[in-house]
Amino acid sequence: MITNGFTYIAFLMCLAGVLLALEKYTNWKIFNWVPPLVWIYVLNMVFCTMGMYNSDGCSAAYSALKNNLLYAMIFVMLLRCDIKKLAKLGGRMAAIFLGGAASILIGFIVAFLLFKGVLGGGETIWGAMAALCASWIGGSANMAAMEAAFTIDAGAYGCALAVDTVYYSVWIALLLIMVRYAKKWDNAVKADTSKLEAVADAAAKEVSNEKKHATSADWIFLIGVSLLVSALSQRVGLALNTGLSSIGLGMFDKGTMTTVFVTILGLICAQTKLGKVPAVEELSNIYLYAVVSLLASTASLADLVSAPMWIVAGLAVLIIHVVIMFLLSKAFHWDLCMVSTASLANIGGSASAPIVASAYNPSYAGIGVLMGVFGAAIGNFCGLAAGYIMQLLC
Repeated sequence: MITNGFTYIAFLMCLAGVLLALEKYTNWKIFNWVPPLVWIYVLNMVFCTMGMYNSDGCSAAYSALKNNLLYAMIFVMLLRCDIKKLAKLGGRMAAIFLGGAASILIGFIVAFLLFKGVLGGGETIWGAMAALCASWIGGSANMAAMEAAFTIDAGAYGCALAVDTVYYSVWIALLLIMVRYAKKWDNAVKADTSKLEAVADAAAKEVSNEKKHATSADWIFLIGVSLLVSALSQRVGLALNTGLSSIGLGMFDKGTMTTVFVTILGLICAQTKLGKVPAVEELSNIYLYAVVSLLASTASLADLVSAPMWIVAGLAVLIIHVVIMFLLSKAFHWDLCMVSTASLANIGGSASAPIVASAYNPSYAGIGVLMGVFGAAIGNFCGLAAGYIMQLLC
């Protein structure tokens, strides 16, 4: 057992660093199928299950850092979401991504209605489902945001985290396998692939334009701004909650209002020169690995073993997602490359969507990056909407 808070944080970051270094400096094929982020999830959940982090020192360090780093992460990650840049790619890419997001949202609401009585988690089970929904519309950062926005049972959140980890890996593998069947899909839906290369070229150009060398001044400035935004956002969130509670809207608690405020602020700042500061992508990833490590370190695999219906519920969501996406593809003639990229951009985010896009053509990686960025922009709002809809359906 780790009993010292600093040792706990040092171990979490070292574990993440070792996994990322192994991916970069070794040729281990396993990282092509199961990215380091998933290993960070799994190993920390295993260590939590073993009781390695069950000490007062670890709990104190977790409480001091989790929300503070989380809101800084949301802000920095959204600095990449230049809506004007995404608009240049036309409506087709946005429509396919939004179709995927809508199908996942519908899937979660249906799965919640079917399984809410057998998932456990008490009266706040809707919060854990909403967190998983947010993760599957843009990535892990959105799931972490929902954990702060809603009051969620720790056991239920652990189940959601475990399901996210399991299906994330499985979904990447399945979508990569489906590459060989792209012609059959495209023929079945009469896909229009004529605009695919144009979209890919535009996406690649936008991504390459962002690549600038970051100096130490850029890093220090961005870290300082993001941490200050985190601190101020939590004060604003509390003030908004107090004001709304006075007029009978207390359901919008501090966590929800802080998440909404920092999300809107990040999207606004992305349109300014702040969104063009180098190191935005790198710092957002550092925050992401830190926050994911913290969250996974409190999620025991024993929770998932005791609640196998979470696996069934997650499968139901994916089945609904696939059926709706196929029907939309039939109606609008969407090709499998764009549909698969949109699906993984939703479920995995910008870190993994380029993997599937590149499997079709290496020049398509930019489509995955920008779709994932789009998910980061709307995922928090979709998660919040899902949470309140499910709460009404309880």
